[in-house]
Amino acid sequence: MTLQKQTAAAAFGLKLLDPVDFYRQSDRAVKYAALFVLLTFLTFALFEVLQPLRVHPVQYLLVGFAMCLFYLILLAASEQVGFALAYSVGTSATIALVAGYASRVLRSRRRGSIMGALIAGLYGYLYVLLQLEDYALLLGTVGLFAVLATVMFVTRDLDWYAVDLGGARALDLPSGP
Repeated sequence: MTLQKQTAAAAFGLKLLDPVDFYRQSDRAVKYAALFVLLTFLTFALFEVLQPLRVHPVQYLLVGFAMCLFYLILLAASEQVGFALAYSVGTSATIALVAGYASRVLRSRRRGSIMGALIAGLYGYLYVLLQLEDYALLLGTVGLFAVLATVMFVTRDLDWYAVDLGGARALDLPSGP
């Protein structure tokens, strides 16, 4: 046996198991909560401004509560089934709830599906960020830049002074007799 093989055979190591790693991952996820709620509100606001729609503040609040409950589901479920499965359960439940609600609030299954796809993209992106430790800040910054660039592109021709949310309500009212 060569010296290298003898050294490798004699080597021993110690691997520490962190049994509460899901708490650390959940804590990291919660740090993104305000940003995710704001990005979801921004998407609703863009639908409201770019379409003849009105979204009531209570509806924003309910969507915000649903987004916040994701983090509670994540923590509670990860104690029982592990972080990855808990994350899947939490995201699936939150996406289904918000997309279904958005379909009614935004008066279109297509718009609700768009909301669901955007939220799924956000949660997918968050999962990647949580798995990365060394590049999380860089990837997060690039993602925020992409979101800002998209919003600027989508609203580039919008005359913000002409936006009349009060007038949008009139489009929803039935015509006279």
